[in-house]
Amino acid sequence: MNDFVSLLASQGAALVFAATLATRLGAPVPAVPFLVVAGGLTVGGQLSVVAVVLAAVLGNILGDGVWFLAGRRWGYRVMRLLCRISLSPDSCVRRSESILGRWGGWSLIAAKFVPGVSVVAPPMAGALGMSNLRFLAYETVAALIWTLLCLFVGRIFHAAIQDVLAVISNIGLGALAIGVLALAAFIGWRWRQRRLAQQVDDIVHVQVEALREALAAGAGPTVIDVRSDEARALDTRAIPGAIGIGLKQLPKRLSAFADGREVVVFCDCPDDATAIAAARVLMSAGLPRVRVLAGGLDAWAALHAAEPMRTVPPLAAAHSA
Repeated sequence: MNDFVSLLASQGAALVFAATLATRLGAPVPAVPFLVVAGGLTVGGQLSVVAVVLAAVLGNILGDGVWFLAGRRWGYRVMRLLCRISLSPDSCVRRSESILGRWGGWSLIAAKFVPGVSVVAPPMAGALGMSNLRFLAYETVAALIWTLLCLFVGRIFHAAIQDVLAVISNIGLGALAIGVLALAAFIGWRWRQRRLAQQVDDIVHVQVEALREALAAGAGPTVIDVRSDEARALDTRAIPGAIGIGLKQLPKRLSAFADGREVVVFCDCPDDATAIAAARVLMSAGLPRVRVLAGGLDAWAALHAAEPMRTVPPLAAAHSA
């Protein structure tokens, strides 16, 4: 551990830049500990505050900039890719949409401190059409706040940090093994939570072929698109006649479906998680015939791959305009 401190003292700015860039690109590298320890080293003059700040800010801008441009180029596909590899994919989607939809550009600042969202916010900003200059301005402010806060913590607790590093150094491989086991236990717990959430014994699914036939016959069910407004803005594909009601708004709109009609809900999310949550909301309200579209919007798009997908807003969005 003393070797680590010596290396950080001699190559601090370079290490902070590399760790920050890797973190923002999505690699499992914890940049915060590097910055906190670097902050402690600035107290004794072993590191330059200016150099560390510039390195961290540059790493943030470059890493997030890559995802911002990817979002500009490939849109919603980037967020889906990032969230699919998350331990909590559906909450990743929902939190990202909620933060960006509520705070706009300021969400880039909030995202720095929200696990699972920090990598998703930049591509979402790009997909929603934020200008390069506006992104650069918000990203720079966000990177400065995040960097200075981490350095501040390191400077305030520099004495305690040295003590902790000394203890870890004495424990050696034992500390490393404990850390690895703790990480493995956390990952295992989150994986189990995810598997439990995917148990859908109470949910009835409908296949896209059956839904298309029912809609073509003119006596199909009411179809509800439970994606958020931000998600529909990112991905303008739609099932003809679908009503756009986000999961959060659904409890307020239950009275519109109190006549016992058949309802099919869909989303564009990992494992149809949001649609399943929406179906449970409807069923708990007493609706007798609620089904989830298996595969969601992707399955519908695949079925109609030879046909042009509609890009008009869902009915509810059109009515509220």
